[in-house]
Amino acid sequence: MLTNNVWHDVDEYFFEKLIPVDKTLDNVLQTNKNANIPEIDVSPTQGKLLYLLAKIKGAQNILEIGTLGGYSSVWLARALPETGKVYTLEIDPTYAEIAKQNILQAGCGHKVEVIVGNALDSLPILKKSGPLFDFIFIDADKPNNPQYLKWALELANTGALIIADNVVRNGEVIDSKSEDERVQGVRHFMDLLEQEPRIEATAIQTVGIKGYDGFVLATVK
Repeated sequence: MLTNNVWHDVDEYFFEKLIPVDKTLDNVLQTNKNANIPEIDVSPTQGKLLYLLAKIKGAQNILEIGTLGGYSSVWLARALPETGKVYTLEIDPTYAEIAKQNILQAGCGHKVEVIVGNALDSLPILKKSGPLFDFIFIDADKPNNPQYLKWALELANTGALIIADNVVRNGEVIDSKSEDERVQGVRHFMDLLEQEPRIEATAIQTVGIKGYDGFVLATVK
């Protein structure tokens, strides 16, 4: 049976072959670590997947729910044309301030707006005054994933991509009796996807340096 060590080593192999050393992104992760921000960012291969998907989509406006220290925000911003914009939502003001510094140091300040506050308060404001989005990345508190999906539909252009991270929860997503509110949030999120006629979706299980998890990939009709 393959072990976590093998998953880690394979990821390292892919990093070496496909993701050149990037001091800017490395500095983002080190700054976050020094600030005691939880090390729950996407991995480099996952970050580049987000980047490639946004480029393939030709995204102009991206919504990110869950900034953390800005690592994925930088990946997404790099996929945009000079006129594009990432709107990223972060509830923790300390994390948001560090993210702003990281994004500026990465040369992406003109492409990223960090919005501080509870996402469920910020999303209605975006609905009133912001653009519609071509690409939406959901990577925040899992109990609110169902609400984030509902808002994503309100804020999405036709044909928009919606990506949701951490939907496997080390396999716990299949446990209907789980007392973990994060698991139940993901399960409710999946129920909504099943029932929502405006969305076509699939889910992919992943292994690697972040362990066993997965993501949802969806498109809005």
